[in-house]
Amino acid sequence: MDILTDIAILVLAAFVGFEVISKVPNTLHTPLMSGTNAIHGIVLLGGLLVLSSAVGALNKVLLVIAITFGTINIVGGFLVTDRMLEMFKGRRGPKRSEEERAE
Repeated sequence: MDILTDIAILVLAAFVGFEVISKVPNTLHTPLMSGTNAIHGIVLLGGLLVLSSAVGALNKVLLVIAITFGTINIVGGFLVTDRMLEMFKGRRGPKRSEEERAE
């Protein structure tokens, strides 16, 4: 494929991805984030496997950069998911002692 076809595919994929994500209801964002974190973990593992067989310094540097960004993405995704799940937990009152519960 030539460069123009590649750019057209990239632009169309970005547009379709934006349209699909913008239609997702707020209640589904947390489960989708968890699923994409799992997928990114698999991608990170693939990057590590490819790094072991990479030839050339440039390839290895690019793979290390990609693995670093992938790791940042996974950690950030889990932190955001954790914060979102905290929003769904009910508020708890002050803790009561054993004696107060027995009464």
